Amino acid sequence: MNAEDASRITQIALMAAMADGHISADEQRELASVASRLGVPSATTALDQPAAARQGIGVLAASLSDADARRTAYEVALAICSVDGPPNAPEQTFLSGLHGALGLGPAATHEFETQLRELSAAPLGGALPAGTATDDASLDQRILQQAMLTGALEILPDRLANLAILPLQLRLVYEIGQRYGQQLDANQVKDLAGTFGLGAAAQLVEGMVRKVLGGVASGILGGLLGGATGVAAGAAVTFASTYALGHAAQVYYAQGRKLSADDLRALFTRFQGEAQGLLPQVQGQIESLAKQVKLPEVLQQIRTGAF
Repeated sequence: MNAEDASRITQIALMAAMADGHISADEQRELASVASRLGVPSATTALDQPAAARQGIGVLAASLSDADARRTAYEVALAICSVDGPPNAPEQTFLSGLHGALGLGPAATHEFETQLRELSAAPLGGALPAGTATDDASLDQRILQQAMLTGALEILPDRLANLAILPLQLRLVYEIGQRYGQQLDANQVKDLAGTFGLGAAAQLVEGMVRKVLGGVASGILGGLLGGATGVAAGAAVTFASTYALGHAAQVYYAQGRKLSADDLRALFTRFQGEAQGLLPQVQGQIESLAKQVKLPEVLQQIRTGAF
């Protein structure tokens, strides 16, 4: 996989979003996030006549450099088609054609497809467990713990680990809302995460590019990495994103959901900076957690909605 694959994967993601003739708000947000993370021009500027549509999926698939790029292209397309619910008939037709054009074997993506489908349908969580503390100090600790856990998942070599990150982030937002007496549904939680550019496809492509490209990723992901590359950078970025999401949600729900999108993004940026300053103190804990965490157990907890 090389740096040129980034724009091709983004074009394939755009074709996936357009497969049913309609790009939903959720898909549009995911496309913008994917483009931003890959450092290519935003897909929002090319919806009417994208280069991808002119080239054709066969040409794009054939131009990808290796097996990692081809598999990543399919997984990102699947994530885009799944962001607003299970893929519909036109999307399934597109994905089937893409799978064939990429030359992927029948079993190559089966586990990924199964996990994505199950995690996408997983509940955000039920009522808070009895005796759950609601003071600021306990909530701060909860946010820190979840930030370290998602950072640890970035270190794991298993591609499925990236799928667990967004559900954990969404559950954290849901839990924080509950602690402040907010009645939230999945769409409201996803909308808040989307305000900060956090989405399944964006997380997936960012993680895959870092893990596959290594040092080359610094040129693709730009300022997101702060000069670091590879898995260590992935853990740092995800730790900071989860930490910032949790604390921005805390302020938002404590103030009765009255902050504007611009105010929320400013909060998110501020808390990202706070997380970066905190990272040297917790980096060892994140690395230790990565050696202890059992991914199947995490995936099972997400599927069952267990806190």
